[in-house]
Amino acid sequence: MQHSTFSTEELLRWDRQYVWHPFTPMKSWCEKSDPPVIVRGEKEFLIDSRGRRYIDGVSSLWCNVHGHCIPELDQAVREQLGKIAHSSLLGLCNEPSILLAKRLAEIAPGRLSRVFFSDDGSTAVEVAAKMAFQYWRNCGQSRRTRFIALDSAYHGDTLGAVSLGGIELFHRTFSPLCFAVDRVRPPALAPFSPLNATAAKPSEAAARFYSQAMADIEVTLLEHRNEYAAIVIEPHVQGAGGMLMHPPGFLTALGKLAAQYDVLLIADEVMTGFGRTGRMFACEHEGFEPDLLCLSKGLTAGYMPLGATLASERVYQSFYADPQENKTFYHGHTFTGHPLACAVALASHDLFEKHSLLEHVGRLSLLLHQQISPLLEHPNVGDIRQLGLVAAVDLVASRQPRTLFPSHWRVGGAVCTQLRDEGVILRPLADTLVIMPPLAASEQSVAHLGQAIVKVMAQLPQIIANIAKEHA
Repeated sequence: MQHSTFSTEELLRWDRQYVWHPFTPMKSWCEKSDPPVIVRGEKEFLIDSRGRRYIDGVSSLWCNVHGHCIPELDQAVREQLGKIAHSSLLGLCNEPSILLAKRLAEIAPGRLSRVFFSDDGSTAVEVAAKMAFQYWRNCGQSRRTRFIALDSAYHGDTLGAVSLGGIELFHRTFSPLCFAVDRVRPPALAPFSPLNATAAKPSEAAARFYSQAMADIEVTLLEHRNEYAAIVIEPHVQGAGGMLMHPPGFLTALGKLAAQYDVLLIADEVMTGFGRTGRMFACEHEGFEPDLLCLSKGLTAGYMPLGATLASERVYQSFYADPQENKTFYHGHTFTGHPLACAVALASHDLFEKHSLLEHVGRLSLLLHQQISPLLEHPNVGDIRQLGLVAAVDLVASRQPRTLFPSHWRVGGAVCTQLRDEGVILRPLADTLVIMPPLAASEQSVAHLGQAIVKVMAQLPQIIANIAKEHA
């Protein structure tokens, strides 16, 4: 079968000559890497220009839901292309965006009833931050300009989202461009070892972190009472911060604090939304009701970019005024409510119901748990965390005392490169292996995924020795 018009060597040469990859040290990429060139997809598999097949173990950066080249989703795009590809929402409406907004309002947790579309996860967070800020001004409380966010948070790469983020490596360069945010420690730090963070009893260390985090948040709220616009969180799982998982009860306690101090809650479910944690939205694990909810990634099943910020009626009504009151939300994007993206998002949600996908996720979660549990005994595994089809394995130089590998060794990257020989694509967060297969993956593929990770981890001593020799 012809996989590409061009040879792999040509494509890789042009990639190195012209493409600037995200989150990538380009010198190492151009001089040392030999990445697969993906040309096709099939269900949970990626296929490269040499015809090799890989399980898409990170759902194409956490967004693929049903797999690749799914007939119903392909057809939804084709049908919408036969009508219109794009039309602005400025001064106009379009059918797919109306139907999707209605669907999202119907399935959203709590009191969310209004939908503002944008382009991706970062823009969904930008919208939420600006809405929260302007909400208080519209209500006559212009002193409420401060935000609370967690350390090790990641909310996107546009400047407002970077301001809310708390990952030093990613964000320190841009700090002079950002607005100030009051940061508090997260309620869980590795090690936090129960494989299902919402079902298992928290460890003593996790309980201590939880208590400290709640105390920090309340002290912060008291110190600047009536000055906060919103608290911003990733419910249950802090994604790019290392898949840190919050202990049971945190969202419930946070909701009570926000109500007590009358502060808006922004839930960033860009990664956790649409079934990834075993519920449609992670907020549902504890009945958490945010004022603003940020969505993207799984919203379109990974088919194309689309962001959505859902707002409560309370927030929306503060903007509902005559033009002379100057309460309009002056924000928008060229591709807001993009018809193609909205059409495929609707088709994706139909497949959730058609295939009882959340029940399938429950079965796959248990299977993945079984497959990776043996790694808890590995001398270079510091922790394993899992919630639904989000799993993380922390690699360490030693467990007692807990010692990390030198960051420039990129041990996690070396393990993921080795996994390609087993037909698996993973992308780490530093030395944390992130495991997130498509929600509709087969049990056979998830079993192979887990077995491949265990197999390559058995080779870790040799991988480490090779890295150490290279850096000697």
